[in-house]
Amino acid sequence: MNTSSKRTKHLSKNLWSGFLFGIGMAAFVDETVFHQLLHWHHFYDKSTTTVGLVSDGFFHAFSWFATIGGLFLVADLRRWKAFWFKRWWGGVLFGAGLFQFYDGIVQHKLMRLHQIRYDVYILPYDIIWNALALIMIVIGVYLLIRTNTKNALGVYE
Repeated sequence: MNTSSKRTKHLSKNLWSGFLFGIGMAAFVDETVFHQLLHWHHFYDKSTTTVGLVSDGFFHAFSWFATIGGLFLVADLRRWKAFWFKRWWGGVLFGAGLFQFYDGIVQHKLMRLHQIRYDVYILPYDIIWNALALIMIVIGVYLLIRTNTKNALGVYE
C-alpha cells in the first residue's frame, strides 16, 4: 500500500489522534498554568477550596487520559506508516481551540463553574481567551481542509 492510500485510509485516525491530544494539551495547560501556578481558579469554584482541589484532580486526570489516548493513536499510525503530521496538527489545533471555546462559553458563562480570574475586570480576559480559541479553531480547520481526501491522494501536493 503506497503512502497516499495509507493516508486516505487513516484520515480520520490522524484527525482524532490530534483532536484528543489537543483537548488534553489545552486542558493540561489550563490546569497547570491557571489552576496550579497562578491560582486564578479551580475547575469547580462553587464550593470549598477542598472541593475545588478535588475537581482539579479529576480535570487533570481527564487531560492526561485524552493526551495519552491521542498518543496511542499516533503510535498506531506510525506503526502502519500512516502518520500525517500536518493533518494531526490540524486536529490538535481544532481540539485545543474547541476545548478552550467550550470552556470559555459553556463552563465560564453558561454554567458558571468558574471564571478565568476573580476580582478583576473580566471582559479583557474573556475576549482574549475566546479569541485565541477561535484562532486555533480556524487554523485547525484550515489544515484539516488542506489535508482532505483529495490532498491525501496527491491532487494538491
